[in-house]
Amino acid sequence: MISYPPSSTTSYSPEAEVIAVSESSFAERPASSRSLLIFGASVFLVSVPVFFEAPLVRSFPLLALLLTSVWVWASIALSAKPQTRHWGELLTGFTWTWLAGSLYWGWFRWEPTLHLPIEAIGLPIAIWGLRQNWCKLGNFFYLGSLFGTALTDLYFYLTDLLPHWRKLMQVEPDAVQPIFQQALMQMYTPNGIFWVISLAAVLLSVGVFSLKLKVPHWVAFGGAVLSTILVDSLFWIAATLA
Repeated sequence: MISYPPSSTTSYSPEAEVIAVSESSFAERPASSRSLLIFGASVFLVSVPVFFEAPLVRSFPLLALLLTSVWVWASIALSAKPQTRHWGELLTGFTWTWLAGSLYWGWFRWEPTLHLPIEAIGLPIAIWGLRQNWCKLGNFFYLGSLFGTALTDLYFYLTDLLPHWRKLMQVEPDAVQPIFQQALMQMYTPNGIFWVISLAAVLLSVGVFSLKLKVPHWVAFGGAVLSTILVDSLFWIAATLA
């Protein structure tokens, strides 16, 4: 008598296999490839507000603020799919920077002392998220961006550039050149040069150290930190050419 093994109660599901493959596709990439993708995305997301949000919020602050809801929807949609979860998390961190930028540059840009407090609007949720092990990529990206912003603002305080900041926010675009020139003269003093070198060294050291850890969330943090040097350099070039 031929006996047959009992039939399995687990049925084959093509959909389940597709989800499993998608879920592991990012993790199965070489570490260098994953790091490069996350680093590139972080640099891009830090640069977007400079080239897109800044001009938009100056002319249409309410529209810029309402766009926050689009980023929230997109981050939730991407996070819900295993194959795009990492990008959804990064977009969540970007959403906090976009919201803060819209609020500050739309309605509070005349007062530089409010810049950092408003930029830190997402800090309580980022800390909570890290404690709950939620959205680690996005939280680290946001914290890296906030760290870079904090050091940039610190430079303005240490070199007494806040009065120039206030003046720039109160004049028309065609009248900024004299203010830029005064600010540059102050930056080129021994004190200004010392602090720009010191703070840039801190940003570079923290950013490179984070990248060397080769852990996705630390790569996102390092990418955001190093992007601060890029963005600040672009502002310096713009002020020099003005």
